[in-house]
Amino acid sequence: MKNIIKLTFVFSVFTSLIACAQLKVDVPRTHIAYQVKEEISIDGLANEVTWQNVPWSENFIDIEGVEKPTFKTNVKMLWDENYYYILAKIEEPHVWANLKQRDTIIFYNNDFEIFIDPDGDSHNYFEIEVNALNTVWELFVAKPYRESGEQVLNDWNITGLKTAVHVDGTLNNPNDTDKGWTVEIAIPWKTFRKTYFENNVPRDKFWRVNFSRVNWDYDLVNGKYDRKKGENEKYFPEYNWVWSSMGVINMHEPEKWGYVYFSTKKAGEKDTFSIPDDEKIKWKLFELYRNQKAYYHKNNKFSTSLSEVGFSSFTSKSKMIKLILENHSTGYNISTKSPFTGKTIIIKEDGKIIIK
Repeated sequence: MKNIIKLTFVFSVFTSLIACAQLKVDVPRTHIAYQVKEEISIDGLANEVTWQNVPWSENFIDIEGVEKPTFKTNVKMLWDENYYYILAKIEEPHVWANLKQRDTIIFYNNDFEIFIDPDGDSHNYFEIEVNALNTVWELFVAKPYRESGEQVLNDWNITGLKTAVHVDGTLNNPNDTDKGWTVEIAIPWKTFRKTYFENNVPRDKFWRVNFSRVNWDYDLVNGKYDRKKGENEKYFPEYNWVWSSMGVINMHEPEKWGYVYFSTKKAGEKDTFSIPDDEKIKWKLFELYRNQKAYYHKNNKFSTSLSEVGFSSFTSKSKMIKLILENHSTGYNISTKSPFTGKTIIIKEDGKIIIK
């Protein structure tokens, strides 16, 4: 869920500064999306045989990973040469929604949310929200909210987006108990093109992706559902249940999202995927980035010494990864040459990843 109205800035706290650190991170979840030749009808029913041949994801977990969600949520994924298909199954005994205008703040209802960063640089990513009325809000985010400046395009619509909702029960009826609702979505690959003729279909490649479900306690006001308020007339906080845990109540840390691998094998076949070693180098660069944020917050300047904010090297698969810090007038670069691929990986002061 976006924190447009309320943002919680969480800075890394470190208690010891060392020159060399072992690789240790919370590992994001992974999922394989298989290719489909069968036409997928976006109707919320998911009756196609292909959907039956691919597995559901793990159950969603609390965004902070500190408690178990009240209700189950799972997703499935497929793709073809034109679309990225997503199916979400949302357990909910009271399915309700009242927001009907596109591009309103959909998470003020219970909703399902998709976050996609195609190139994994933590910038220029996409968000889609859908409620049980099939009302949609698409956002293009130039950079995470933790960075200053105008970075969000709120009233942008995806050309060719297909969405459908099926309610297993009765929408907005407080007199019965529902089983839940499903959301079926087809996102055109051309949505993510950087140039008009770019062939960006990720065949046998991975993208950084996450999913979130916002769920509110409710009250009945004049017989209609509404978010529940406390004695002070303020709404109770929402629940945030996600596919890959964030560790904080903030979906806008793309470096923590899961990995979706788009296999050219067909639904019903089997493929494997492991997170590449270079991705684990990026995790450590983001650790230093967060430490630099904390240092700047305290000292109003960035550190000029890596050992002062954490470490100047670390090991991964018994290989020593040496880091270089370059300060400049507007910030810094931290870089290293990967011993696994030979590529140079750089993180900037705004958290953007650059690969050379």
